[in-house]
Amino acid sequence: MPVINRIAAYADEMTGWRRHLHTIPELGQNCPETAAFVAARLQEFGVDEIHEGVAKTGVIAIINGQGDGPTIGLRADMDALPILETTGAEWASKYEGKMHACGHDGHTTMLLGAAKYLAETRKFSGRVALIFQPAEETGGGAELMVEEGVLERFAIKEVYALHNAPGTPVGEFYTTPGPIMAAVDTFHVDIKGEGGHGAYPQDTRDPIPAALAIAQAMGTIVSRNHHPLNELVVSVTMIHAGTADNVISEGAYLGGTVRTFDKDVKAMVKRRMQEIVDGHAAAFNVDATLRYDEGYPATVNSPDETAFAADVARDVAAGGAVEDAVNPEMGAEDFAYFLEKCPGSYLFVGNGDTAGLHQPNYDFDDETAPYGASFFARITERALPLEGN
Repeated sequence: MPVINRIAAYADEMTGWRRHLHTIPELGQNCPETAAFVAARLQEFGVDEIHEGVAKTGVIAIINGQGDGPTIGLRADMDALPILETTGAEWASKYEGKMHACGHDGHTTMLLGAAKYLAETRKFSGRVALIFQPAEETGGGAELMVEEGVLERFAIKEVYALHNAPGTPVGEFYTTPGPIMAAVDTFHVDIKGEGGHGAYPQDTRDPIPAALAIAQAMGTIVSRNHHPLNELVVSVTMIHAGTADNVISEGAYLGGTVRTFDKDVKAMVKRRMQEIVDGHAAAFNVDATLRYDEGYPATVNSPDETAFAADVARDVAAGGAVEDAVNPEMGAEDFAYFLEKCPGSYLFVGNGDTAGLHQPNYDFDDETAPYGASFFARITERALPLEGN
């Protein structure tokens, strides 16, 4: 069995942790109930240090191995999403409008499982820093932790993280060296004209045709300004205007998302968006302003650590199934901030035939947790081997 036997022995206990966490979803940096549960379990396990209140409600635990050595970091995210749950599960969210629709309850459970095993066995040298992070979905909790000096404070030399993957068989892993998740930015365009009666458009400066034309032109950034073999997404996801069928609105708004891997591509997108907004404002005789907000950077795995992590994953994967050169994904992940400062790797572990992430009927598959916990445990033991092992 690829799962570590000791971890398999408390799989039922891990299921209990996960389902409890699923009932108490919290958003952004405000994860006090989740953090308190995590800290209580860590204290029970007998870890050597517990540091609370990192990035507001984050928790970092230190487990010392046998003898001197470096420190590696293992990270799990704790926050949930503002979604109304429809699973109907006995362990469904008790907070209406909030749910663990991305499996962070499972990620936290996997790292807790590894913590219990590592605190009990300590078959490694050096030490491991277990990072329980809030605000992955919004708020950039990883960025806050980096800004607070977590990597330097705990002398972390390498850092690793897992994310569950619906649609991939339970216990299988995949990753890739280099970019694995995209940078995510948002854009906002506010258009101001002059409103009036819908029967007399000649007496207005209608912002709606301008908004529609700008939205259409944004699509040409990908199709006409960018090499088709490079990754780029520009999606207009919002258009708002008007209040009545016989009134021409004074203003309109459109917004959306940009996903990139290359900083030069991002610069091109920003330049073309500004040109499109300015040009269409002049053409339609309206005022238009663009606000471009840069979000999480691309998540870029370091090659050596990713090759090592994939090899470790083969030790614990179901049937040894590990893909180590997948195509990057256009989703985003704030673990990128850790990888900008420290070598490491981000991997996915199969969650089986479940609903997709960020869907109201999603639920983490509890059979996945022992695989993730075993991965975290094994990567610690192999990255920090005892002398003579």
